[in-house]
Parts: sequence; C-alpha cells; structure tokens
Amino acid sequence: MSAQTSFDDGLDRLEALVQQLESGSLSLEEALARFEEGVQLSQALQKQLAEAQRRVEVLKAGLGGEYRADPLDEGKDGR
Repeated sequence: MSAQTSFDDGLDRLEALVQQLESGSLSLEEALARFEEGVQLSQALQKQLAEAQRRVEVLKAGLGGEYRADPLDEGKDGR
C-alpha cells in the first residue's frame, strides 16, 4: 500500500483480493500473489489503525478531561 492510499481504498482493495481468492478461478501462482499482496495490505491497514488509535489517545489525554490535540512525538518508540 503506497503512502498515497487511503484507508478506505486499501480496505476496498483487500476486499477485492478476498473475493478473487474465494472465487477459485485463479491459478496457484496468481492466488499466491494475491494472498501475498493481501497480507502486506492487511499489515499496512493495521498500522494505520494503530496510529489512529494512538492519535485518539493523545486527544483524550488533555488536562482536566478536556480534549485537545498535541503534536505527536515521532521519535518515540522508533515510530
């Protein structure tokens, strides 16, 4: 998944890959290629979800229970 791909576009592509695999019409090599792409795409989508969750946690951590946006520390934990 490229840096330009949105989460929704990635999810749509993943769904299309699953449908292709479930159809049973692919050769073994084509199925393996689609499966590999799907695994990579799934990992990229999971990363995007984890980042979104981290951003929500930062927003919820405002002083006095208020919601505020803080800059993310990109260097923390190697991210």
